[in-house]
Amino acid sequence: MSDHDARPRAARILAIEDDPDITYLIRFMLERQGYDVDMRADGRAGLDALSGPVPDLILSDIMLPYVDGLELVRRFRAHPDWENVPIVMLTARSGENDIVRAFDGGADDYIVKPFKPDELLARLKRLLKRAPA
Repeated sequence: MSDHDARPRAARILAIEDDPDITYLIRFMLERQGYDVDMRADGRAGLDALSGPVPDLILSDIMLPYVDGLELVRRFRAHPDWENVPIVMLTARSGENDIVRAFDGGADDYIVKPFKPDELLARLKRLLKRAPA
């Protein structure tokens, strides 16, 4: 294999979403772009990810069973290895208070459902370019 054929490691994205249809869409979109996707179906499973490899980006809903997305952001930011991982909230909650709370808690971006797939991918790519290696 030549150097030209060698590819860098695919970016790892931790996605926490409880809606099966949106989970399917996110996984399909991200894997099609070449990302390594770790899907978690609820907040407790999202917290369990803290014991695994550090992702390059986190995509999370706010309204999740067991532990909500705002608490996840707080817990991820409190972990020394995860404190600088870009976090994007992807949620149906469009109220100003929710958006402000997410940013105050440490989220890097906030996208309201229903979302435009190309816009989501563009925002993720932007944050992944800025993420520490």
